[in-house]
Parts: sequence; C-alpha cells; structure tokens
Amino acid sequence: MASAELIRIVSRSSPMALAQVERVRAELAALFPGIVTEVVPVTTSGDRWMGDLAALGGKGAFTKEVDAALLAGEADLAVHCLKDVPADRPLPAGTVFAAYLRRDDIRDALVHPGGLTLDELPAGARIGTSSVRRIAQLAASHPHLECVPMRGNANSRLAKLDAGEADALLLAVSGLERIELPGRISEILSVDVMCPPIGAGILALQCREDDTATIGTVAGLGHRDTWREATAERMFLHVLQGHCNSPIAGYAKAEPDGRLSMRGRVFSPDGKRILDAHEWAGALDPEDLGTATALALKRQGAQELIGGIPH
Repeated sequence: MASAELIRIVSRSSPMALAQVERVRAELAALFPGIVTEVVPVTTSGDRWMGDLAALGGKGAFTKEVDAALLAGEADLAVHCLKDVPADRPLPAGTVFAAYLRRDDIRDALVHPGGLTLDELPAGARIGTSSVRRIAQLAASHPHLECVPMRGNANSRLAKLDAGEADALLLAVSGLERIELPGRISEILSVDVMCPPIGAGILALQCREDDTATIGTVAGLGHRDTWREATAERMFLHVLQGHCNSPIAGYAKAEPDGRLSMRGRVFSPDGKRILDAHEWAGALDPEDLGTATALALKRQGAQELIGGIPH
C-alpha cells in the first residue's frame, strides 16, 4: 500500500487546535519514524464571529475553511473535534474520515475561581456558556443559576472568566487537558448531570477520498471502539436531524466485552422537557444502534420538540 512521506495538516490556529495537531503528529511519528508533517494554519469564520452561531449557518462555521484547504490540495489532512462537525449533513463531497483517534474524556468540567462545585454555587451565579445543550441541562438541574453567553476558544473563555465576565465556566474536560490546564477544573460533572455532546472527546482525521496514500498512512492511528461509538452517535444525530439550536446530547459506550450501548437525550431549551433513551446494540451494528436510539426518542415526541425550536 502506498504511504505518504509528507503530510500537510490544516488546522485552526487556536491553542486547542494546535495541541490536537501535535497529538496527531506525535502518534504519526511513533508509527512512521520517517514521516514529515507540517502545519497549515487557517482562521475560520467561526473563530472570527462572536455572535450567534446560527447566523453563520451553525457548526459548519468552524470547518468550512478547513474543508476548503483540504479540497484545494493545500493540505492533506484535517484534524477535527468530532463534536464540531455537523452530522445532519454529509461530509463535504470528496472528503472522508480516515480515522478516529482513541477517545478522550467525554465529560464536562466546572471551572470556578474559588473551587466551588456546581451544587455549591449561590443563586444568581453567572455561568459562561453559549451551548444550548449545557444551558438546557443547567435550567433543568440548577434553575437558580444564570447562563451568560460566552464564545471563543477555551483560552479566551478562561481569560473572560478571569476578567469577571462570568462567575464560572463549563468546559470540556478533554479540552482543558489538551491545553494543559486541568488544574483549572473545580469539578468534573458526571454524564448524568451533564450529558455530553455527540462526538465528545473524539478527534477525527479527514482526508480527500482520492488520496489513498494519506488515508493508508493515517488509518493506522484509528481506534476501533472509538469508531464504533462515533458511528452510532453520528447516525443518531443524523436521524434526529437536529439543528444547532436543538439541545441534543448523548454518547455510545463500547464495553470491554464488545457490547455497545447508546444513551440519547433531547431537551426543550428551558430544560422543562427531557426525553431520554438508552439502547443496547446486541447484534446490531453501530449505525443501527444510533438509528434505534433516535427512533426511541422520536416515539417520545423528539421531532416535534426539535421542530418547535426556532433556528
């Protein structure tokens, strides 16, 4: 099989994105000591825009320029946080995911300068987040807290917190670990308290589908259980046809004995309605599991719930 000698990796220029690229470079170097990698940085419209993401066309705002560099042949490989890649529509024509890296922590963390936990925060405390998923779940479990909009990469959000723009933040544990700031975490929230976004903690490697040399090289970084989990989760989101204003959460879990399960949840934005499904795959393949979990939520009225949310 052909293998690539030079791999140009396109990346957003945030510290988080560059840390993710460094992980890929390190794993590639360990597998193929002779390989040369270089980074092609881009700034996306999502990074430049501080308003409502829906106005930019949703999550794809973070991936459009990266996709363009890949398709134009300016780069050979893109590293994405899977949770930022829309699942309600296919990947851009001509591109494929060649591998999913071993999954990191899927949980959310509370960052509070005084080290308080979520339950210890006083009424009216301002939580910096623009995530509809986090806002809905906080409204359900901690209605006395107030969410204030906060966008930007993790480093800039931490700077805003330190400047007093919020009393606390919710950030992904994996993200804080990637930028080497796990010490900022006051509490790691269980998935029952804060159900993660689809694709949480997964880095996906995207290539041009005709670039068999690069695909053949990076496929060796793929992790089978992560692939199974990601496939179930993305099919779940695809069947639900959520948009970027719909609070949808869920995760698949591959057990050591090979069994696969999926938990899916849909919320009303105010957290007053919560739909919940938990399915086991048995002999089902991951895509069937994702479909089954989404259909279980549809039977509870998920379609009407999602359809009733403006976007």
